[in-house]
Amino acid sequence: MARKGRASLGIGMIGTKFMGRAHSVGWAGAGKFFDLALRLDRACVAGRDAAETHEFARRWEWQRSTADWRSLIASAEVDLVDICTPNHCHAEMAIAALAAGKCVACEKPLAGTLSDARRMAKAAKAGARRGLKTCVWFNYRRCPAVALAHLWAKSGRLGKIRHVRATYLQDWGGPSTPLLWRFQADQAGSGAHGDLNAHIVDMARFITGCEVTEVTGAIAETFVKRRTVVSSTGGAISGSKARKSKRGAAATGASTVDDCVLFLARMEQGIVASFEATRLATGNKNRNTIEINGDRGSIKFDFERMNELEWWDDSLPQEQRGWSRVMCTEAVHPYAHAYWPSAHLIGYEHTFVSQCADMARALSGASPEVPLCDFEDALRTQAVLDAALRSARLKRAVEVPLE
Repeated sequence: MARKGRASLGIGMIGTKFMGRAHSVGWAGAGKFFDLALRLDRACVAGRDAAETHEFARRWEWQRSTADWRSLIASAEVDLVDICTPNHCHAEMAIAALAAGKCVACEKPLAGTLSDARRMAKAAKAGARRGLKTCVWFNYRRCPAVALAHLWAKSGRLGKIRHVRATYLQDWGGPSTPLLWRFQADQAGSGAHGDLNAHIVDMARFITGCEVTEVTGAIAETFVKRRTVVSSTGGAISGSKARKSKRGAAATGASTVDDCVLFLARMEQGIVASFEATRLATGNKNRNTIEINGDRGSIKFDFERMNELEWWDDSLPQEQRGWSRVMCTEAVHPYAHAYWPSAHLIGYEHTFVSQCADMARALSGASPEVPLCDFEDALRTQAVLDAALRSARLKRAVEVPLE
């Protein structure tokens, strides 16, 4: 939270890979596209390699860099700690930041394990009593089409919701992809499940306003059992240089996470749902989709066409009913007012810009355009992820505690 007498927010970011780049774009752009009460100062960035982190800071215009994340948290110039590290680091860093009196923004999923997520939520609750705020980077809430679907569902435009079916399909995780941290359970917690199902579970909860109460059945599968070991797994989604064994061949290691998880679920108010996440769906690059059917209307969203929302209005005369496409780029649509003229499309990076703007609003006492996800909210998604993995292991239905 901004210090008294100062109309700025000092950001300290931990992590310099894929998400570090995305978050840097967000923090740099939020104050340019949106009118904010706080100036967002990129005060410090921390990474494991001092030279690489220094170069990252220069390129992405952070004021200084460090290889010691603890010193970043302790810095008087930092008001909010932004965590973009592998999942197993989230709990230690977030809890330390809250203890130091900092607000925290953390990448999703909240943690690698449900127990770590619970510890983080407990620390956030204690921090809230001291005025500290938390947020989790479920950035797809900031797609104008998804935010619009949320508003329509909340207003009753879909009527009584009956079905949710969501998929998150990618194809980059084939046998040639090396043993990145994302394929190691001790660092990631899970594979496609925590990385991708986390997004669509949050999106289903966000749009419908209903919680998942039971996972009725699940399948988890690891198709690629062993992968090439690389010299540095970093945070990238593509490969690094392979490590050679003593005999000259590329060394391999076990992949200890799921490549895909599918599960069926029940939600509040009688909603039934299905979720599927995989990194081996050939031909699908970043196909984050959701369809929601109500008794008055339905919506469809596909992130590969992120500026569009498909809509079925069942209140129309029968001869007029059909799927229509809403181009969510008008000034009346969430977030679109801040960007370009009608049908001048926005992209992935703008979801981070919009989220940074909403976090700045919340920290200045204003309201975000649509609700942010805090640690308590993200804990509910983590509980669903945990229940799905237990259901797959036990081959039975598992209730989801509404913590």
